Amino acid sequence: AQNLNTSEFRNGDIIPQAKNSTEWRKAAEKKQPAWCYYNYDPTNESNYGKLYNWYAVKDSRGLAPNGWHIPTIREWENLIAISKGSRFAGSYMKSEWGWDGYNDATNKSGFSGLPGGYCNPYGSSSDIKTDGYWWSYSEKDQLNAWYITMNWNDSGVDISPADKKAGFSVRCKKD
Repeated sequence: AQNLNTSEFRNGDIIPQAKNSTEWRKAAEKKQPAWCYYNYDPTNESNYGKLYNWYAVKDSRGLAPNGWHIPTIREWENLIAISKGSRFAGSYMKSEWGWDGYNDATNKSGFSGLPGGYCNPYGSSSDIKTDGYWWSYSEKDQLNAWYITMNWNDSGVDISPADKKAGFSVRCKKD
């Protein structure tokens, strides 16, 4: 019911924090795990958690805490299906607060999706309070992995591939 907000892998190792766009780009170029706050501003943490690149999601040290895992795209599809399908699931999965503008959220699924925005591969942030993006554990190809997104003025949920160097929110599923 909330975005992941850890700075440690399951084994206790520290996940490197990117404190600016230069550090974000360096981690991306080296295909190393990293996290950042939206726009590198820690005041965004309490509501939206941290943004992680996909290298942190897939790291063998484990991003999810013990007893939890990052959902595969198939698991995301199942949640979307039981939340009235891709055309209406956004309404069922969005938090009733935190979104700019009109919000059709009911949060009937209990997912409490918040619009934490994203960090692009070059280190620029965008879309906080209007869009939520969440990684899946599933890879599309060498450069891209699958994610889901919700928008403030749309009842649906989209599934798309994104550059693994981008920073998105992460949700965990109980094992």
